[in-house]
Amino acid sequence: MAVQPRATLDDVARLAGVSSKTVSRVYADRDVVAPETVDRVLTAAKRLRFRPNTLARRLRRGGGTNTIGFVMGDLGNPFYYKVAGGIEEELRRSGYSLVVATTDDTPDGEERVADALLAQRIDALLLIPAADDQSYLEGERQLGTPVIAIDRPARNLIADSIVLENHRGTFEAVSRLLELGHRRIAYACNPAEVYSQAERVRGYRDAMAAYGVHDTANLERLTDDRAIRAETIIGELLDAPEAPTAIVTGNNRMTIGALRALRARPGTTAPALIGFDDFDTADVLGVTVISYDPVELGRQAARLALERIGDPGGFTRQIDLPTWIVARGTGERPPSELRR
Repeated sequence: MAVQPRATLDDVARLAGVSSKTVSRVYADRDVVAPETVDRVLTAAKRLRFRPNTLARRLRRGGGTNTIGFVMGDLGNPFYYKVAGGIEEELRRSGYSLVVATTDDTPDGEERVADALLAQRIDALLLIPAADDQSYLEGERQLGTPVIAIDRPARNLIADSIVLENHRGTFEAVSRLLELGHRRIAYACNPAEVYSQAERVRGYRDAMAAYGVHDTANLERLTDDRAIRAETIIGELLDAPEAPTAIVTGNNRMTIGALRALRARPGTTAPALIGFDDFDTADVLGVTVISYDPVELGRQAARLALERIGDPGGFTRQIDLPTWIVARGTGERPPSELRR
């Protein structure tokens, strides 16, 4: 199929029988153009499927693009698209558009994707850091582009951030299990190299230590669930000679892996289970979770970006978004229910 060339402003002017400057005025400020002329120009533009380049016009005037970029991880993770939904919802109210790019949670992809967005002259950059160092953005920040880190603070970069109360979430979850009488409480998730996971592990260890359990190394499985299947990681815990009576998982993928591992062992009495991150079927399955509002996380990040656009020289801030326990059954099992 032959592809037709896009119509230009000059094409619209010829069809409408006006000058190119008149067409420009119609799109820039139609109140200064006679109504009948506006109708002719818009009718011609519609026939030609003409779309004005508003981005180029704004840049020529020295203004912004009214566009904000968001660098996030794997599209398959509900957490990311819910955060994106919150960002878009807040920006829409202020007349901004959102452009999303993904890194697939790989550190190598972060700088490349961020640079591609910045090349589009976005007014602010929101990102969920995947790399260990965001100093490559310092030059852009000095040029006035706000950078907002979501879920994890930026490293080696002065930037606003919004994070979850990760430490509090796991501390409260483990404390609940300890109060039920559990002492062999395992924690399973990705390595504690990422801020959010480091804080969750710290919350777990602090709660255990508060009850006199200081050596948790044999109860921890800090393993990348993209390298080894989550159900395999949990299965190792369940098959250990001193199996845990309770498990806290650090993200929704590990929680789902725990459910699969338990299903593969129908004769095993299930340990208590609390997972960080809610997920769509957790209520149906009766899974107790450490929950939060990912949409609100996105809204707050967008508000920070808009605030920083309006006040580039203001002090940077970190906002901690609250977490809470949603009790559904799996996290309320006392150790006395386990036949060990």
